[in-house]
Amino acid sequence: MHPRILEDHVKRLSIIGLLILLPVWCTQPTRAQAPQASGLDKERGRDMLNIIKSDLKKNYYDASFHGMDVDARFKAADEKIKTASSNGQIFGTIAQALIDLDDSHTFFLPPGRSSKTEYGWQMQLVGDKCFVTAVKPGSDAEKKGLKEGDQIVNINGFEPSREIFWKIEYYFNALRPQPGMKLDVVTPEGKQKQLVVLAKVTPGKQVMDLTGEDINVLNREIEDAERFNRQRFSETEEVLIWKMPQFDMDAGQVDAIMDRVRKRKALILDLRGNPGGFVDTLQRLAGYFFDHDIKIADRKGRKEMKPQSAKTHGDKTFKGQVVVLVDSRSASAAEIFSRLLQIEKRGTVIGDRSAGAVMESRVYDHQMGQDSVIPYATSITDADIVMSDGKSLEKTGVIPDEVILPAGADFASKRDPALARAAQLVGLQLTPEKAATLFPIEWKK
Repeated sequence: MHPRILEDHVKRLSIIGLLILLPVWCTQPTRAQAPQASGLDKERGRDMLNIIKSDLKKNYYDASFHGMDVDARFKAADEKIKTASSNGQIFGTIAQALIDLDDSHTFFLPPGRSSKTEYGWQMQLVGDKCFVTAVKPGSDAEKKGLKEGDQIVNINGFEPSREIFWKIEYYFNALRPQPGMKLDVVTPEGKQKQLVVLAKVTPGKQVMDLTGEDINVLNREIEDAERFNRQRFSETEEVLIWKMPQFDMDAGQVDAIMDRVRKRKALILDLRGNPGGFVDTLQRLAGYFFDHDIKIADRKGRKEMKPQSAKTHGDKTFKGQVVVLVDSRSASAAEIFSRLLQIEKRGTVIGDRSAGAVMESRVYDHQMGQDSVIPYATSITDADIVMSDGKSLEKTGVIPDEVILPAGADFASKRDPALARAAQLVGLQLTPEKAATLFPIEWKK
């Protein structure tokens, strides 16, 4: 793993989830079935808490911890674990100790679960509203009548907003996957309805033996994740549209793609949904858009740190028109790249305000046990990122040059007005209906 990352939350969570071998903490019961936390569970939870406290105190970029009394906060968490009634409460207490910092890149990566939970639908913030963006065919969500374009106004008692949306996803996907969701929705036509949508929970082995057949299962999971996160393209003789899922490419991959880009007059780089990734990928890519070396951003940590910078690729630099698409899920490296092009007047950014999750962090891997291993980790911010205009993007995000927000009716009718507008800017005729077919929603197997 690269030593410095602009944390790719989704990828990291999925990898951790694949490597869980312990029988005690890998089950996923409903609340009614939740087993009581044993004395051993609590002891392990307290050990995890102490290790995470050490990660934080040694490595967090702000020595004042945003004014939080770390010792007092973790002492309170330790006392709470002593009286926890379930492993879910233990993990929630550990997670909350880091969430209290309100830092997008500092969080607990808990042990995963043997069973898989698939909700069968996807949601996303658009402006200040939350919409259903996809419903899996054959899912309970489809059977219950949940549809693309429905606005979610309440999910299991939470009202989705920009401030807490990432916490909702973290809770339901990493900490406490749910067997079902209670949703209050409003259809594009204005009709209100309440739905209880069940998840598909697939039991798995509680203990995996990676010296036997289980390694083949793990490899298939990894291959499926790689397919799901592949780079996708749509191209004409003069325009290349690049759907980039995350900043996880090595130098050779970036070079090969930019060889294709250089043959065109224009590039539409679709960073919607891109959660970030490696600093090296960001720097390598940025170097292709400037004919001179350029500072990307300053890094502010406990010690003096070198800025992020990109070296030009000289005569291989792409000189054509650039349009970048962002949305509320575009985070970290995706935001930095977009803002860099804005500041340097090198490209046009369109879409929705980005996530505002822009820090630099390191992941610290840990494990408990020897025969049965419990892997877990923490992501700890070690640098704030300050752009050349002197501003941090954390909690503010990138404001597009053109704000284009799809409405519920666009999702319902499968239209992509933002991509259609990007095409128009580079002289490509593409209707919103056709734009929506270029990179269709895919579901993991």
